[in-house]
Amino acid sequence: MNKQLFPVRALWAACASVCLAATWLPQNVSAQSPASTAARPVAIRSVDFIVAVVNTEPITNQEVQTLSARLQREAQAQGRPLDAPEAKRLALEQLINDKAQIQQARDAGITIDEEALDQAEANVANNNQLTREALRQRLQQDGVALSSFREQLRNQLLLTRVREREVEARIRISDIEVEQFLQEQLKAQAARAPVELNLAMILIAVPENSTEEQIKPLEAQARDVARRARSGENFAELAKSFSQTADRGANGGALGLRPADRYPELFVQAIAAVPVGGVSEVLRSGAGFHVLKVLERQQAPATLMVTQTRARHILLRLGPQLTQAKALAQLSALRQDIVSGKADFAEAARRLSQDGSAAQGGDLGWASPGMFVPEFEQTMNRLRPGQVAEPLVSRFGVHLIEVTDRRDAPMSDAEQRALARNVLREKKLDEAYVAWAEDVRGRAYVEMRESAQ
Repeated sequence: MNKQLFPVRALWAACASVCLAATWLPQNVSAQSPASTAARPVAIRSVDFIVAVVNTEPITNQEVQTLSARLQREAQAQGRPLDAPEAKRLALEQLINDKAQIQQARDAGITIDEEALDQAEANVANNNQLTREALRQRLQQDGVALSSFREQLRNQLLLTRVREREVEARIRISDIEVEQFLQEQLKAQAARAPVELNLAMILIAVPENSTEEQIKPLEAQARDVARRARSGENFAELAKSFSQTADRGANGGALGLRPADRYPELFVQAIAAVPVGGVSEVLRSGAGFHVLKVLERQQAPATLMVTQTRARHILLRLGPQLTQAKALAQLSALRQDIVSGKADFAEAARRLSQDGSAAQGGDLGWASPGMFVPEFEQTMNRLRPGQVAEPLVSRFGVHLIEVTDRRDAPMSDAEQRALARNVLREKKLDEAYVAWAEDVRGRAYVEMRESAQ
């Protein structure tokens, strides 16, 4: 079983403070050069108006236009263009659902504090490779008020938290389901596991440049040996008497238990239908004529595996004396020195890192999926052993990460069960979310006004 069997996120349940990425940055699509405005009449900007009301909250034409434009950009980037009428329809549906769900979050007493908003804003900046100061300048250039942008962030965090709370509460994973899932995975793995074989062999050698007249009696001898073995004579004794291998049939011709792919393909095909204890037909190779007996055939034990990563990092914690911009610049310069060989990662970690791993040169040990925060783990998983990432901003500060090794390791029973529950939960999330969203929409009063323009 590989790590792809265990997705660590549902489609919607990823933390909004991480997922708010480049599409959140407003696109300044209305800016025109003097030349372009002179070449055609200036369009009269229509007054915004309400297109729908959800309970007591309005949805405006401008909201629909903004979201539909974003949906079209995203669809275009994915290679599936979306026409304007369909984009507007989808945008209106999404806005109705979001408004109803945000109202439910507020009715349930869910709030987003300023610290959570600051973290979300920092993650948007980081995902767009900007500092918070540069992000705010970009917003100002595009005519977006900071208060409006932060309100959008607040609404996204509200949506995430109410969905997590309400939908997670609908999901139940029983021990029986976990056990059944693990058994299915073990069975599937066993079917893919390599077969191990222990064969015994008698070789009747054929010298190089032998003529047909010389080969025929050798083939006849091999067939006679095979007949005697199949009739019940002791194969080991026949091997000692007739086999012309280098060891003259020592160990009764046994070749030892090994994976099937470590035997010649000719041998594997010849004994494919031969049961344990059975003897093959005579087969010819470049060395001569072979007679094979199947001593053992067994399936390698099925073991659930997980891909583990060994990484090290340098952490700089932010504070009054160290801004995010300064930390990013410091670690960017250090990364260049490490990559070019001018600096040693472990030595730099011991000197600079503000983390408990500093004494070990930043070494974090072997880690299974899910042990680190998502933003750290996503960056780490993209690295090859020996590769150093660009500086990463997380909720703990700014990191410089290097992956030193990877391995597939057997999972403990506790790991198997925890990851099995995650898979089963992922499978149920979509269905549970659809049911919950339909329930919220069904209980909301929706009044359609004018069509979006």
